[in-house]
Amino acid sequence: MRQMQTSESEDFQNRWRPWRSLLDDETPVVREALVDQLKLFPEEGRLFLQQMSEEDDPISARHAFELIKSLGWVDGISDFMAFIRSQRYELETGWFLLDRTVHPAFELSSATFFLDKLSRRCRELLTPPMSPREMCYVLNRVLFHEYGFRGAGKDFENPENSFLHRVIERRRGLPITMSVLYLLIARRLSFDLEPIGLPGRFMVGCFSEEKPFYVDPWSGGKIHEVEDMEVYLEDYSIEDSTSALLPVTVADTLVRGCRNLVHHYILAEDEPKSKLFNSFVLEFERVRRIATSA
Repeated sequence: MRQMQTSESEDFQNRWRPWRSLLDDETPVVREALVDQLKLFPEEGRLFLQQMSEEDDPISARHAFELIKSLGWVDGISDFMAFIRSQRYELETGWFLLDRTVHPAFELSSATFFLDKLSRRCRELLTPPMSPREMCYVLNRVLFHEYGFRGAGKDFENPENSFLHRVIERRRGLPITMSVLYLLIARRLSFDLEPIGLPGRFMVGCFSEEKPFYVDPWSGGKIHEVEDMEVYLEDYSIEDSTSALLPVTVADTLVRGCRNLVHHYILAEDEPKSKLFNSFVLEFERVRRIATSA
């Protein structure tokens, strides 16, 4: 969807502002008028509903997404491709867009509401001032003890372990999706943690103290020192262990998630989906080449 100019943006806001308060009005005459308006301005209408589906108000968000589905405007693949090409990468937005490439009808508001609920519970248990390690202990208590999240075991290769909303529903996930979940809760608490893309494992790193430490959400939030990580990397013949222990970007994180899905769909003998996620990997790489050569 193209970017609006300033005058167009003002027209858009003026045209759709009155409809915001009517979105949850299910009376037939109002709903029919709203649908007519959406069909009259389909490009703007899709943008309006997309914005409303991401609102903090779960009722408005739900009604917006129901309208998106009823109008047939859900196109998760195109939306994720547009996100890749935008180069405006944000972890939560990106991962839920990834989810919609295969699960276009899932309710984003339900997933974000649950993340908010987890962060509120963590905040109830925080007693400032707390050290970063103590804050991790709180996150571990809430995620792994109170809510029962676990690293996927027997069904590790199940593609569903890579979709964040399914991880939330099933309380099981891969190292990378468990780490993304951990990061999104931490960010709601203004707690700075970073994604760490190790060979064979994805973790979370904290660099707020003089000496970094690392958290493995897939193993129930086990905390590792730098020395532990260096020993781990010895098995992979990593020449520069220091760089391997530094944060990776949002793009790197999403690419790794897509690569996992390529592999898992191959194992599931689902060639179309394997090719789909490989196309996302290739698009990330193409966009990165263009950006670095500019």
